Amino acid sequence: MAGDEQHTTPAPADRRALTEPGGTYDGGRVSTEDLATADVTDGVLFEIDGLEVYFPIHQTFFKALVSTEKKYVKAVDGISFKVKQGEILALVGESGCGKTTIGRAVLRLEDATGGHILYKGLPVERFTQRTLREYRKKAQIIFQDPYNSINPKQTIYDIVAEPLEVNDLVSSEREKEERVVKAINEAGLRPAQEYLYRYPHELSGGQRQRVCIAGATVLDPDIIVADEPVASLDVSIRNDILKLMVDQKEKLGVTYIFITHDLSLAWVISDRIAVMYLGRIVEIGDTEEVVANPKHPYTKALISVIPVPDPLAKREHVILQGETPNPVDIPSGCRFHPRCPEAIEACKEIEPSDVHIGGNHYAACIRLTEAAATGDAAG
Repeated sequence: MAGDEQHTTPAPADRRALTEPGGTYDGGRVSTEDLATADVTDGVLFEIDGLEVYFPIHQTFFKALVSTEKKYVKAVDGISFKVKQGEILALVGESGCGKTTIGRAVLRLEDATGGHILYKGLPVERFTQRTLREYRKKAQIIFQDPYNSINPKQTIYDIVAEPLEVNDLVSSEREKEERVVKAINEAGLRPAQEYLYRYPHELSGGQRQRVCIAGATVLDPDIIVADEPVASLDVSIRNDILKLMVDQKEKLGVTYIFITHDLSLAWVISDRIAVMYLGRIVEIGDTEEVVANPKHPYTKALISVIPVPDPLAKREHVILQGETPNPVDIPSGCRFHPRCPEAIEACKEIEPSDVHIGGNHYAACIRLTEAAATGDAAG
């Protein structure tokens, strides 16, 4: 299968016309007034529709002279899903699958090549600079590495207070201190007064990550993109950070997009799981349903290697062969077929579409389509 024919489809810089309707919004640029009056519809905070994020490959001068074809790294390639208000949606997949790029695109830290990101029905790509600044008060991010994501020269008080100062959200020093102390306490650093004037090097890794969480929640955001927030922490303190995030979801009503390569973590913390492979979502659904009843071969492989507490339990581990294909030259048909243990000849030619398994559960596999057509639910 390593020799299967591959193809490259060039992508224009941006295929979205400003006059093209986006969701419930059919105007021009989105103003701050539009953002202030927007509201959640049917419980959906975000709707991602056909999102594409392509990065151009810059060629050398001489190659550019002889080649007119531009190539792109297709980090995110036509993804659609919804994020419900107050839920934790986990994006799961191996390195390079595009999950972090989605999180950055939601915050418009990366510009999308195509598709739409709708926040309360408003297309994020049409936000003016003023609107984008207001939007980012409601959309925050927690980065993976707490050692590099905070300024080592600032005190904890200054780090957590900075978002309030930058966005001009407090009218007095007393109000600022009250909000900072509240955020630090809610992040689990108690009593907050003992930490206010410490520096990051005086804290442990877990405590630093709590400072990052306090810096994100001090603005009372609607959504937080948590990008591998516990990947660099000891296993002994991961549970505390995950429990903190769940508590804040319940107490503060914060919505999370939780990005991880560890499916077992997603199983513990999330309400829904979206499994990604090479720029696409291959399976999405309620967490318990996806873990108990996986349908896509890639999801099955990930679940088969989750550790179980019973040392005597016998399970068949599905070990995928080969490496993830190059996102510049994506395989034809199903992009997972070179590594799929269940692949058939048709997988090399047919690009799978989402198949409704039941409820909120969808998976993209042509074998599921065949099973539905023949009535063989076992597929």
